[in-house]
Amino acid sequence: MSHQTKPAPLQVKAIGSFYVGGEIRTLTGLPIRHRVSTPGGPTYPVDPNGEVAVGQMYVHYVCLAAPRTPIPLLMWHGGGMTGANWETTPDGRPGWQWFFLRAGINVFISDAVERGRSGFAPYPDVYAEAPYFRTAKEAWEKTFRFGPAGSYHRASTQRRAHPDCRFPLVSFDTFMKQSVPRWDCNDALTQAAYDALVTTVGDCFLLIHSQGGNFGTHAALAAPDKVKAVIAIEPSGAPDPAKHDPSLLKDVPHLFVWGDHLEGNDFWEKYQPGARRWYEALIAAGAPATWIELPEQGIRGNSHALMMDDNSSQIAGMIMDWLLRTVPGAFSS
Repeated sequence: MSHQTKPAPLQVKAIGSFYVGGEIRTLTGLPIRHRVSTPGGPTYPVDPNGEVAVGQMYVHYVCLAAPRTPIPLLMWHGGGMTGANWETTPDGRPGWQWFFLRAGINVFISDAVERGRSGFAPYPDVYAEAPYFRTAKEAWEKTFRFGPAGSYHRASTQRRAHPDCRFPLVSFDTFMKQSVPRWDCNDALTQAAYDALVTTVGDCFLLIHSQGGNFGTHAALAAPDKVKAVIAIEPSGAPDPAKHDPSLLKDVPHLFVWGDHLEGNDFWEKYQPGARRWYEALIAAGAPATWIELPEQGIRGNSHALMMDDNSSQIAGMIMDWLLRTVPGAFSS
């Protein structure tokens, strides 16, 4: 009879949360509204005029009793998503939050401005535009690359995935429940909150995904003395080298990681070149930057959701190995 050794329980010093960024704005000139606050209750007037909080960002942290490094990992999600992406995979496996805690790193997970527990603000009084909602077809065929163009179907039995797709496809509908609305008009608020988070936390590693890649690479430019490494997972944006100086980051290691089936995907064929230009500018400036396309490593079938694919622990292990090689002085043995 074989016995599997269970991993030792994590020894945790602190679990908590806080808000960072944001401001108070005053709303005026809005009509009185009437509402019922609970089913069967009375109708009463509500005055929407006055002060509201906008642009704040929610951050949840887990700090270990004896971390291997004093430098925490800040995990920033992508567009139309929340920090839930990092916690547990749609099919119930431990997420990257758990992996990096097990690796001995304190983890801070945020919900970007306008997402999840960061809350919302009135439209059109504060948010100037209507939100976007990601459809299942967009996620399946475009952004997350689970299948080729024309392969999505409402009926799960009629969907066609890439034959080597590593995403747990039986949990696709569960994955879609993580989607939240997003706005195109709040980039400045979001960047300010992320910049404030880096200032608040201090020395940190950034693990950034998709839309979070643009915010993370700009946050590194704003605080090159505090950001000790940037791990960009399929970033959909990056600074323009014609407008930003990559030499500011010559001492900040960068890792760019890409999955499979990018070629022929019209979404990523438009967005990946911007990240490539920034990577090449970093190299030219003498920054220690690494660009990994997993198929070139013999790892096929990964989607845009690398932290959820069936080999997510393997990819996280590659990232951890890169950190240990690249910033070895940050870790105890």
